[in-house]
Amino acid sequence: MNSKQNDNYDVIIIGGGITGAGTARDCALRGLKVLLVEKFDFTNGATGRNHGLLHSGARYAVTDPESATECIKENMVLRRIAKHCIEETDGLFITLPEDDINYQKTFVEACTRAGISANIISPEEALRLDPSVNPDLLGAVRVPDASVDPFHLTTANVLDARQHGADVLTYHEVVAILTSNGRVEGVRLHNNHTGEEIEKHAALVINAAGIWGHDIAKMADIKINMFPAKGTLLVFGHRVNKMVINRCRKPANADILVPDDAVCVIGTTSDRVPYDTVDNLKITSEEVDTLIREGEKLAPSLATTRILRAYAGVRPLVAADNDPTGRSISRGIVCLDHEKRDGLAGMITITGGKMMTYRLMAEQATDLACKKLGIDKTCETATTPLPGTAGKDPDNPHHTYSTAHKAAKGRQGNRVKEIDERTEDDRALICECEEVSVGEAKYAIEELHVHDLLNLRRRTRVGMGTCQGELCACRAAGVMCENGVKVDKAMTDLTKFINERWKGMRPVAWGSTLDEAQLTTIIYQGLCGLGI
Repeated sequence: MNSKQNDNYDVIIIGGGITGAGTARDCALRGLKVLLVEKFDFTNGATGRNHGLLHSGARYAVTDPESATECIKENMVLRRIAKHCIEETDGLFITLPEDDINYQKTFVEACTRAGISANIISPEEALRLDPSVNPDLLGAVRVPDASVDPFHLTTANVLDARQHGADVLTYHEVVAILTSNGRVEGVRLHNNHTGEEIEKHAALVINAAGIWGHDIAKMADIKINMFPAKGTLLVFGHRVNKMVINRCRKPANADILVPDDAVCVIGTTSDRVPYDTVDNLKITSEEVDTLIREGEKLAPSLATTRILRAYAGVRPLVAADNDPTGRSISRGIVCLDHEKRDGLAGMITITGGKMMTYRLMAEQATDLACKKLGIDKTCETATTPLPGTAGKDPDNPHHTYSTAHKAAKGRQGNRVKEIDERTEDDRALICECEEVSVGEAKYAIEELHVHDLLNLRRRTRVGMGTCQGELCACRAAGVMCENGVKVDKAMTDLTKFINERWKGMRPVAWGSTLDEAQLTTIIYQGLCGLGI
């Protein structure tokens, strides 16, 4: 991502998820010399495996009022600084016949105390606002939920960090924490493309690696009581709901349906899993059955809606230091000063929390970093718009733009002006499902640190629509070749991409989903000769 790399920094941040990206941005904005390192691609972990809900905090109002207050404050901040990543859908908390209608009053009172707008509306009004809602509902509450694209939110944070001087290394895995005389001095990195190992030094290392932060801490002989919690979700083939739909009850499995671009996502389950499974999560038929059964209660039309795929992520739950059993688990933000906690200077861990509160997590970690480094600079991330939201709208209100241009603007925001649309070839579509043009793909390859098709998917949504790469993956590989990728590498990437799509389709491979997978196999194995 940077043509030249330094060897010495003020801060090295480990982890290219939303927390690491947000921390890199905050540190860079405060004038620190920053290196962000990620062992694979941005959003490879939990950030790219959630339901894309911009929480109002209402879900936590009764059971965790502190988190609820954090969520609504950050909800309002993100609507200002990252509006190009957010669709302001609003949300409904519905009471079904099997739920306790008296909980609605408790819920609204808790929301009010947390500063969350929560308005009771009639079942008839709820159905008018969103006809997909279960018509048997007994009550409904409208809250300021929304949907957010975690991929583009992370990319925007990385771009802003770079624009303020940060260096970035993806596909570089931390294999050792360098220490001397009771102080962390840097990291040793393994290049997962070339096998080369290099060392980078810094006055401070910030561990923002999510659940994998457990291993980072172990490299420094530090123990953090992390307990992985797997959450499984389903993606449906089209968007059935206009608003986020939640169950008005205490949080449970499969009680949130989120409209997400052209699809919708039902989630999530929550199960503690062994740490050695976090890199190879298995989705069970029981989890899929639960999600379908409970999802249909929110929106009955899901019963006849094709399921595209299933996926799972891991929440980094943290237990108190005096609780090795993990019975006292926190879902809040955990910021650890290892100098005070463990006697090891030069290292901070920021973990726990939620995607919703990433900016606040980054602020806390950066505040501590600045205190340690003697930097007196206040946080500006709550008021400074991210790239894509910053600047004036580049579109002419009197001009009619293509649907592909509008789709690209929905992903890239005001950066859409940087996408070349002058020629017919650039305006041609790679992906009809998500309306991704050749021009947008070329922009992503040149500006958004795309090494392969998987990276391209996360930057543009190629292959995330109804066909799951069936028709667009080979076109995308062709554009990669036109932009300097060797044919052999592109073919290898294409095989990996199609197999990765199948990985998510396999747990729901019946009916039309299986038909689609078989057609994909015929195209790529039968016609293209790929080993899928």
